[in-house]
Amino acid sequence: MIWILLFFALHWYLSLFTQTFFLHRYAAHRSFTMSKGWERFFFVLTWLTQGSSYLSPRAYGIMHRIHHVYTDTDMDPHSPAYDKNLFAMMWRTKKIFTAILERRTEVEPRFTRNIPEWDGFDRFASSGFSRLLWIAVYTVLYAWLAPSLWWLLLVPVHAVMGPLHGVIINWFAHKYGHVNFETDNTSKNLFRIDWLMMGEGYHNNHHVQPSRPNFATNKGEFDPCYPIIRGLARLKVIRLVRQSPAH
Repeated sequence: MIWILLFFALHWYLSLFTQTFFLHRYAAHRSFTMSKGWERFFFVLTWLTQGSSYLSPRAYGIMHRIHHVYTDTDMDPHSPAYDKNLFAMMWRTKKIFTAILERRTEVEPRFTRNIPEWDGFDRFASSGFSRLLWIAVYTVLYAWLAPSLWWLLLVPVHAVMGPLHGVIINWFAHKYGHVNFETDNTSKNLFRIDWLMMGEGYHNNHHVQPSRPNFATNKGEFDPCYPIIRGLARLKVIRLVRQSPAH
């Protein structure tokens, strides 16, 4: 059982890392820059960690930028104010995301500026073959390591890990929690210390300062992804972008 729990925790946090570090803070907000070679490396790492729930950095970055511009309006890709439940919101988000991924919807140029693109890899990583392959890998691992077949019920969680992380923030962090800053939207901070979502739970902080690489702003808060960002900056893997004065 310990190996199954360890695998689940590894998948949760590694998938979450690539989402918050590469898709969110880099692709959507350009909190830091990196070379084209490192960008390609993190494309592949995102596929390896997100697996069957791989999210295209290009499509994610565009959709998230739209979310910030149109937060809590009918043009927001994922707002609890316009969906009856979180499953309805997830389905609407999926349709919008897929339309952007497949370039079936016109996107304003302001949302595509400096967006990371690797169309060939995105097509492969987002394909049905790739997603089914990863689900097969999860199933085999559980059949091998799990003490009983009941543990296979966790395989669907692995299969949708990326969207699951998204809905925790996009639904719950717009409905529950506390605020550090008064805003014109419903964004909230889910935790005082964000041990679960690697800093993503500081959603109110993030909506006030979207490009800030450290989502923690107040005393007692801790963003687990930020020390990794600082470490990668020291190693010259990334270069932090100079930030404007805090709000």
